[in-house]
Amino acid sequence: MRANVETPFRDVFDKERLPPALEEFLRSTNPWWEGKPGPLMPPYHRWVFHTTLRRLHSSLAPVTVLRGPRQVGKTTLQQQVIAHLIRDKGVHPNRILQVQFDEIESLSGLIDPILAIGRWFENRILGRTFNEAAHAGEPAYLFFDEVQNLSDWAPQLKALVDHHTAKVLVTGSSALRIEAGRDSLAGRITQVELGTLLLREIAGLREGVTLQPALPENGLEPLLDPDFWRGGAADGLANRSIRDRCFSSFSERGGYPMSQGQTDVPWAEVAGHLSETVIKRAIQHDLRIGSRGAKRDTLLLEEVFRLACRYAGQAPGQAVFVQEIKQALHSNIGWNRILSYLRFLDGALLVRLVEPLEVRLKRKKGNRKVCLCDHGLRAAWLQEKIPLDQATLEASPHLHDLAGHIAESVVGYFLSGIPHLDLAWFPERGAEPEVDYILTIGEKRIPLEIKYRRRIDPHRDTLGLRAFLEKTVYNAPFGILVTLTDDVVIPDPRIVPISLPSLLLLR
Repeated sequence: MRANVETPFRDVFDKERLPPALEEFLRSTNPWWEGKPGPLMPPYHRWVFHTTLRRLHSSLAPVTVLRGPRQVGKTTLQQQVIAHLIRDKGVHPNRILQVQFDEIESLSGLIDPILAIGRWFENRILGRTFNEAAHAGEPAYLFFDEVQNLSDWAPQLKALVDHHTAKVLVTGSSALRIEAGRDSLAGRITQVELGTLLLREIAGLREGVTLQPALPENGLEPLLDPDFWRGGAADGLANRSIRDRCFSSFSERGGYPMSQGQTDVPWAEVAGHLSETVIKRAIQHDLRIGSRGAKRDTLLLEEVFRLACRYAGQAPGQAVFVQEIKQALHSNIGWNRILSYLRFLDGALLVRLVEPLEVRLKRKKGNRKVCLCDHGLRAAWLQEKIPLDQATLEASPHLHDLAGHIAESVVGYFLSGIPHLDLAWFPERGAEPEVDYILTIGEKRIPLEIKYRRRIDPHRDTLGLRAFLEKTVYNAPFGILVTLTDDVVIPDPRIVPISLPSLLLLR
């Protein structure tokens, strides 16, 4: 039954008013209140769609937080969830509120905007309090997009869910600001992370093919079984045709939905769009203001990101960053400031900084390894495309070494997206060779090495893995060798080879 917005309310509701411009904005961005359709949405649902629905209806926590870089589909997901609730679940449109907190000028001067908008929504749209609706079995759904743009969003959200029953979904593209609110919201949030497209999502988006992931959404135990990795290699071969087509597309255009969903648009246009809407937007908007309102140096942020792109998949030391930034900006900028800007980029979810392995509370001496959220951003920012698929790479043999670094970046970002997985890398130390990544699960560690070349030497190219496996202190039952091709055979039964395309199908 449609709520009667003329129903009289208590004085606290009658006094609730919003600026006319903000009220008009809310009504225009929630067209379902007037029986009008929302924006036209792509029909393809990313993997997180069903996860988000399940978390939204779970009693585990009142707030679901979805975080990820800009332009990976968080706002689209909200719209798809809203359409699903109205169309497929019969939720009355007046029970759904969506607010986009991305530079809404009419919010300025509004005290406690989340709470104020919530009270306005109860009064003007829902027609009853949140608690009355929940007791009637018709709870309200509140969708807050880019909520971290509010300086005090977490205390407001805490006050809302502590005293009112509603289902809340929050999205954000700044891990730093989202993490800053976790203390206030301890025990009240469940978090989901959305990155760029998985390889199986490219298969679904590009070819309408559904490939089931080998790794379950929750639980890391399969990663401790070498047969799981062998099965992943076998599954990749079984789906070789579709896998290789999708990997070739991933190699060419990266994993952003805009890149894969609009393949008729030339890469130059896509690259320009990525630079403007992802990189510059994050640098000039999300990261422009530091603590206590101090403005950050945009030129320095851009230069640090350029170096992160240049050294993707590597662990350049502070001397590299300091010297190159000195040459580029003609300024003496200290390492601590550069490192803080790297961490800002990590907080904007544009890069992942993988730390050296820590054993028995002793961290290995080494630098942080830089992994980009998508190699398409590198191609766009540096205007330099490096192929990853075998056919294209064989036509450009001079790019093999650089492709190996990009592959290492891709693997690092892919593994870091596995929930609750502890990921590090092992720097060379004395007689112990470097190992690209170490997966720590409980008390066990799985070393993983990337050798991205056509010919693999079973002895020389597994030296790092074997040295790590033979040290009992590391408690490593087996190792993984990630390769360019599927035909690699390693005689050591402790080492499981798997090609990069097959690895990317595991999730």
